[in-house]
Amino acid sequence: MPSTTSAPVDSQVFRDVMGHYPTGVVVVTGRDRDGEILAMVVGTFNSVSLDPPLVSFMPMKSSRTFAKLRECSSLCINVLGGEQEDLVLTIARRWEDKLGGIDWYPSPSGDPILADSVAWIDAYVSETVEAGDHWIALCAVRDMAVANPVSPLIFFQGGYGSFVCTSLMARMDHEILPAIHAAHAARAEVENLANELGCEVAVFTDVSSDEMATVLSAAAAGARRESGLARRIPMVPPIGDTYVFDQPLETQERWINRLRDAPEEVKDIHRERLTFVRENGYLLSFLPSAGRSAYDQMRDATKRYEIGRLTPAAERSIRESIGGSPVDYKIRDLDDSSTYDVGSLVIPIRDRNGAYSMTLRLAQLPADATAAQINEWVRRARLVAAVLEKR
Repeated sequence: MPSTTSAPVDSQVFRDVMGHYPTGVVVVTGRDRDGEILAMVVGTFNSVSLDPPLVSFMPMKSSRTFAKLRECSSLCINVLGGEQEDLVLTIARRWEDKLGGIDWYPSPSGDPILADSVAWIDAYVSETVEAGDHWIALCAVRDMAVANPVSPLIFFQGGYGSFVCTSLMARMDHEILPAIHAAHAARAEVENLANELGCEVAVFTDVSSDEMATVLSAAAAGARRESGLARRIPMVPPIGDTYVFDQPLETQERWINRLRDAPEEVKDIHRERLTFVRENGYLLSFLPSAGRSAYDQMRDATKRYEIGRLTPAAERSIRESIGGSPVDYKIRDLDDSSTYDVGSLVIPIRDRNGAYSMTLRLAQLPADATAAQINEWVRRARLVAAVLEKR
């Protein structure tokens, strides 16, 4: 039986233990006496009482914004949706003009209701209770409504997210049926390409802006299927560049920023790859001296992702493993006098609606390839990509 002996509580242990219990994320807004708009992100929000209707949130004692908000005659508590993580981070990082450039409309008391919030609660602070380094702000509810019934944003294990739409939700095959049909209609061409080049060839499709799925794969006699990526893979750089390169700039940056703690030079490599595939229609990666084992870390991470029902901490670990792959993703000019160990060759494919939603990926390619050989691989892969687009 685990020990439950009482001992002084370490602050990091406290965070780790309590981080396993999710809390709702809200943005509390108001106006001070001078009419200045105030906004504060709070990660601990609770329903308290039905009669009378009371809710509470817990700001830090050091919060200068709450010092102003508690003096306001009214507040609006915005319950946020799972897609509003970027909005939370924007508000939290600002010292002034918290809602500058952010869409909102007034509550019955005139305080900002953020566009796309799940719900809003028009209230006022009825009592403030001291609680260590926090306040408990007990609020009396005047009015409230559900405005956008979607999965809420929660704070869990040190991160924000809805934790529903990707790893916690099983994908239905019918969502990607057109891609499955197109890929299998070109099965003969995909298998021939794999056999003639002596490699593994896979076709992926996007399931959402967060995830891709394998819809067809083929492997030559010398290639091992078990060395490939999982059937479901998260779009974390470098995975997903053949999809986001044709998306708006903000979507591209959101994808790049999934590598949370990556240095800027690593992010710049992925920006260069987006530019290269936009201009050239393909991308290469290269193996380091470790050879194909360089993909072990990424492959194992996608296998863990495929299992599903992941906690946020597990998803962060998977993202870090994929982003930290030792495979070389730098853009290179191929030299006719040199040879290369290519890790992968990927080509974006348009679907029947003209959008880039599919990817042809070649891996486990022959080692020590010349520039001429690689250019021939690109040419052959493009022919198969064209067939996939027609189907």
